[in-house]
Amino acid sequence: MSRFYRFAARGAIIPFLKAVSKQHVTGTENIPRNGGFIAVANHLSNLDPLTAMRALVDEDVPIYSLAKSQLFEIPILGHVFSAGGQIPVYRDSANAGNSLVEAEKRLRAGDPIMIFPEGTLSRDPLQWPMTGKTGAARLAMRTGAPLLPMGQWGAQNVLGAYGSGFRPFPRKDVHILIGEPFDLAEYGSDTSDHEAVRAATAEIMRRITELVEQLRGEKAPRPFDMKYDGDPGKGNIGVRRPDPPTPSEPSAPEVPGPQEPADPGDVAPQADTERES
Repeated sequence: MSRFYRFAARGAIIPFLKAVSKQHVTGTENIPRNGGFIAVANHLSNLDPLTAMRALVDEDVPIYSLAKSQLFEIPILGHVFSAGGQIPVYRDSANAGNSLVEAEKRLRAGDPIMIFPEGTLSRDPLQWPMTGKTGAARLAMRTGAPLLPMGQWGAQNVLGAYGSGFRPFPRKDVHILIGEPFDLAEYGSDTSDHEAVRAATAEIMRRITELVEQLRGEKAPRPFDMKYDGDPGKGNIGVRRPDPPTPSEPSAPEVPGPQEPADPGDVAPQADTERES
């Protein structure tokens, strides 16, 4: 862990998080201690990258996140991100794929990275993980790097999605459950096999959702899918359409919802011990 990373994380970010939240982390024994890996987590709040990072940094594991480029433009925070080696994602631009190229270089050098596979804050009105984009799966298939699933719940009560407010007091509980690492070997390494990539992406989201189910103590519905349920537009929470019929049910006439724009970057059992900080 570089001197600057240690200062930024432990001297600025973590004290801020401690001031606005009480973080409870379970499953730290599952964190790989050597070599690169891809941490993948659900995304309900712009605070999520910091809370997930803290869970790993508290274990002395530096993590390099793929973060939207707008965060690098914020005074002070942007400098911290840049100097700390975080990776900007320029969404909806010709440079959108560069973040995955850089992430692959970091992984092959032995650095752990973090990706939020949904690609944006969940649009699900029920606050469950929605369908993922394929970047994390393609990166894992190309490199063979293990994935570390993380479920989060509670940060959205501190900083809500899409302008719903910053509520730091009283301090809120934030729970993070870290699952067992897994790989995508069964899906092969051919990222031009779109069916395999989609199946691998679904497996990543399934593992994350199982962790969130444990944190929430309830079963998740089907994933919210902007290709089926409709894209509510930038900065908006979606509305769920009725579930599609099962094969045993008669098919209702299909009413196509708005289509998601093309994605340029395509950018475990609960442990018995818990750490609170």
